[in-house]
Amino acid sequence: MELWVLFGTFTFLLLIGTPVAFCLGVSSFATIAYLGLPPVVVFQRLNSGVSVFALMAIPFFIYAGDLMVRGDIARRLVALAGSMVGHLRGGLGQVNIMASVMFGGVSGSAAADASAVGSLMVPQMKARGYGVDYAVNITVVGSIIALMIPPSHNMIIYSISAGGKISIADLFTAGIIPGLVLALSLMCAAWYVARKRGYPTEPFQGFREMGRLFVSAAPGLVLVAIIFGGVRSGIFTASESSNIAVVYALLVTFLVYRSLSWSDFKEATFAAVRTTAMVLMVIGCAAAFGWLLAYTRVPASMVVLLKGISDNPIVILLLLNIVLLILGTFMDMSPLIVITTPIFLPVAVAFGVDPVHFGVILILNLGIGLCTPPVGAVLFVGCAVGRIPIWEAVRSIWPFYGAAFVTLMVVTYIPALSLWLPSLFH
Repeated sequence: MELWVLFGTFTFLLLIGTPVAFCLGVSSFATIAYLGLPPVVVFQRLNSGVSVFALMAIPFFIYAGDLMVRGDIARRLVALAGSMVGHLRGGLGQVNIMASVMFGGVSGSAAADASAVGSLMVPQMKARGYGVDYAVNITVVGSIIALMIPPSHNMIIYSISAGGKISIADLFTAGIIPGLVLALSLMCAAWYVARKRGYPTEPFQGFREMGRLFVSAAPGLVLVAIIFGGVRSGIFTASESSNIAVVYALLVTFLVYRSLSWSDFKEATFAAVRTTAMVLMVIGCAAAFGWLLAYTRVPASMVVLLKGISDNPIVILLLLNIVLLILGTFMDMSPLIVITTPIFLPVAVAFGVDPVHFGVILILNLGIGLCTPPVGAVLFVGCAVGRIPIWEAVRSIWPFYGAAFVTLMVVTYIPALSLWLPSLFH
């Protein structure tokens, strides 16, 4: 009965439009009251959920990404991407995806990617005769790449939700190849749609121009090497690397590019504070919710239930993916990671799935949820940038959904794509 109280209260509040953090907190209070436990338990779980040192990395990665967005980094990365792939069919569509690969390694945030790359690429694509729905769809689904390539702060949330026993360095490394596979899949989809609609290519700018643009964008790309190389080599932790990223971003934007004004600096600071407050509020309330799931033995029950359905790991992984895809359409990514990890990770491990591999599956799966209605946060951002109704974008986004889903299946059933690169460092 307590699960009915927990999920019933949560679902009701979600349906009437209550913010997710309050849905999680209120449903936790209601269940605690039903169980006869002291209400202070919710506050204790909330406090323990956010009192994790590794979480310090999240606000600083968010801050570094925001500084880069406002400091002209995105424009330079888009220009470099244009020189590399603009001559392919679908020209600016291919540039959009390649820019997401590069900028994702700087921001680590799908929303930041959609906002920064979209604000640069969507107007250009509209001006050159591309359909606005095509421009928005590529921007939205391409932003998932940022979740896979370090520094993805969602990988940090997953590690913490798993009890802090999974190496963040391994997760950062494991996401690189799947992220590149996703980019390749989306480029194929962009090529297919562009060919069908007769969109143009851009002239190849030559290797000399590519080299010049690479030098111009290099200071921004170096940040990726600093973060990944430092964490992977053990020189510093993810939390320390996030602080270094902020300092480096300030030095590049203030001293090298000289593109960050005082007002931009203040706006980036306040925006990072607001975003961090929202993320930590959700994580704290989700931690209380997750503790109740563990208290009521939901993970163990889920293992028994799925073993009763099938003992084939292929079938179980398919079922987990379907459930996660459905959940991703109704909730944001951060709370879902905190809630679903304690439930589904034991199931995956019981069927022989490596925790690092499952983390990549989870992040990619829930990333697709960010692009799907009715609660697709990144879809909203992309449509706002392109100034089109959500329905107009969703009507023609299916080739890109298909590419993302195929990538999800490939990553799910070929563990080596996620585990080969981390294995080289052990």
